[in-house]
Amino acid sequence: MAKKKIISESSNPKKTKKDVSVGVVGSGSFATAIVKMLVENCKVVHWCVRSEFVKGAIELRGHNPTYLTAAHFNLKSLKLTTDINELVSACDVIVLATPSIYLSDTLDKMTCDYSDKIFVSAIKGIIPKVNDVVAHYLRDEFKIGFRNQAVIAGPCHAEEVAMERLSYLTIATVEDETAEKLKGVFSSDFIKVQTSKDILGNEYSAILKNIFAIGAGIASGLGYGDNFTAVFVSNAIREMEIFLEAIYEAPRDVNESAYLGDLLVTAYSLFSRNRNLGNLIGKGYTVKSAIQSMNMVAEGYYAAQSIYKTSKQKNLKLPIIDTVYAILYEGKNAEKQFKKLTAKLN
Repeated sequence: MAKKKIISESSNPKKTKKDVSVGVVGSGSFATAIVKMLVENCKVVHWCVRSEFVKGAIELRGHNPTYLTAAHFNLKSLKLTTDINELVSACDVIVLATPSIYLSDTLDKMTCDYSDKIFVSAIKGIIPKVNDVVAHYLRDEFKIGFRNQAVIAGPCHAEEVAMERLSYLTIATVEDETAEKLKGVFSSDFIKVQTSKDILGNEYSAILKNIFAIGAGIASGLGYGDNFTAVFVSNAIREMEIFLEAIYEAPRDVNESAYLGDLLVTAYSLFSRNRNLGNLIGKGYTVKSAIQSMNMVAEGYYAAQSIYKTSKQKNLKLPIIDTVYAILYEGKNAEKQFKKLTAKLN
């Protein structure tokens, strides 16, 4: 007897897809995961990748040659380009998913009219050029107001999206219509979406959790166990709340998934590049050698300096932030710094 063919939801021809013009800028792991989310609901997803090599490889093989290679795409669902102006001109919604250190170089090439576009940040880092978050960078450098912005928060590891494991997104935007539109294009059988109006809180929490994850990784590399990590994370969420309230007061509950949930998965998961960076440092790698050994950007490293300076300007007491900064940027010994930190946690 012939085996019954199993058709996955993502390939179900009866599923009605939305005719929404949406594009993704970036070709790393999370950008690839976002494209996978969007093709579930959109007839065509525009995708601006960093080079002709990546574009050609995807067109030839149907998957990203470097990141999430297990995620295969129907090429009829993709419109690939290396020209950001081509993508922005064609799309109403543009998802920015490059590493923060490359965003300014990418957007500086944007010369087309983008006044009526919605820009969605999936970037979890500080823009080095202006030492600020993406929301402020878009507002100040490109005059893109908060009404034309949204922020994507987790907990949502790209690797689990590729495997279609159930994941959760929070989409923060001040416009209800935009929130519903984005919820419609991102939701699927394996992606659950909730909305928020806390743009800055969601963006800063996504940055902070990466720094805390580096600390959790350092602790693991040094040999601290689960008991310590639990205390470490419970202190980290308190530091997050202190920082967020000092930066931007808003009705928020840091115990919600976009804050605590994202922190937990980033601090504990083996998929977490920030935790892995910290783990290498805890095992004795220099910061430079640990960064060089990774093939992906650990956003927490670049953000730690900015967050530390901001916390000092506001006279905040954040011992975990101070400890991670001292190890990453002052060359302090990780073992000695964590021994001091243990006396400050409770």
